[in-house]
Amino acid sequence: MPTSPSLSERAQAGEARGTGHHRGRSHKLSATIEVVDNQEQMLGSGPFTTDQAGYKAMRAYAKTWPDRVWAVEGANGVGRPLAQRLLEAGERVVDVPAKLAARIRLFDTGHNRKTDALDAHSIAIVAVRTQTLRVLQVDGELEALRMLTDRREALTRRRVQTVDRLQALLAELLPGQAKRDLTTGQAKAMLATVRPRDIAGKTRRRIAADELAELIAVETKIKKATAELKAIVLARGSTLMDLHGVGPVVAARILADVGDVTRFADRNRFASWTGTAPLDASSGEQNRHGSQGLGTGG
Repeated sequence: MPTSPSLSERAQAGEARGTGHHRGRSHKLSATIEVVDNQEQMLGSGPFTTDQAGYKAMRAYAKTWPDRVWAVEGANGVGRPLAQRLLEAGERVVDVPAKLAARIRLFDTGHNRKTDALDAHSIAIVAVRTQTLRVLQVDGELEALRMLTDRREALTRRRVQTVDRLQALLAELLPGQAKRDLTTGQAKAMLATVRPRDIAGKTRRRIAADELAELIAVETKIKKATAELKAIVLARGSTLMDLHGVGPVVAARILADVGDVTRFADRNRFASWTGTAPLDASSGEQNRHGSQGLGTGG
């Protein structure tokens, strides 16, 4: 083809992600892509399901245009899963900032209402018009950090739930002896003092023992995940853990969420993205600095 198409696809919360010179937007069960060339002419489009079969069909459809680039909105946020999937498949992928896509949508339509077609089109047009979009690259370590931090957070939530259930059971088995910050050692010692004789008491103690076993297993997994995170953070040469109060888990989360730090032009842009940039605020003759709300940009 005389011109290269662009593929873009934009995903809603947690669903399939967007891509470069094709564009589109996914619902819970489907995604729409559109092919646009360098003259901003639409060459094709189509809906695809977001399951494995739909992804394969979308890839097969895109191969109609060998010289292609996929533009993903929020490739370091909601668009990350598909972006990573495409990168691992050897596709060229660029990251489209949501603000740029919204601006195109507003200029083209006179309003900022979002639809599948409008989202896809605005992402594709940004990809065609903007030569400075961040080109994504495979970074296995960062992807591993993201998966491990997500996994550890899930384990932590599971631990809290298990402790709550165990505390409730122990409070019934040993009235007045409940521990606020229960440890596995304390729970084990408390259970050892209980020998119910009725069926309800025996059942309660057995369930409490099962919960304790689960708690021990979860804590073991949390420790293992933490050790893995620390090893990867150190392997990347990061000095984040040198900062007071920053351990391997926080350092890993920062690295995983930020991704390629070069996507920020300077530290002011980074501060704005993280919500730590000071904002002038005044009241009468008093001037002070406030801070922005936490950023969740891609």
